[in-house]
Amino acid sequence: MSIQPGSLMLLKVLNGDSFDTIGGLKTTRMVLNNQTIDITNKLSGNWRELLSGAVRSISITGGGIFTDSSSELKIRNLSFSGAKEKFQMCFGSGEIFEGYFIISSYERTGNYDDEETYTITLESASNVEIKNHA
Repeated sequence: MSIQPGSLMLLKVLNGDSFDTIGGLKTTRMVLNNQTIDITNKLSGNWRELLSGAVRSISITGGGIFTDSSSELKIRNLSFSGAKEKFQMCFGSGEIFEGYFIISSYERTGNYDDEETYTITLESASNVEIKNHA
């Protein structure tokens, strides 16, 4: 894989029949987690054994500035409701991770001499499909 610009790593939220890019984001981060299940027992010969196919999850974090976008308003409303919604994490390579997520954290921060910013954290709430639109 070639080097990709970070500006092409986009977070999108479903809006009707299409996805809207969440406005004002300056940073995005995705973490794929594989929870291990330890099945070590007396017959393991002093070696740890892990169960394959354990629980997987994806966490997505983003932060940026307010741009009066409708997608930011949707994020805020989803945060208050706790409802799950379909999101996409798009990469410069053309790969897209798509699935339902719940907003586990939404934060707004402002200093008197600086712009107001926000951060969000999403946790996967179902299977996440990997697509390639390169």
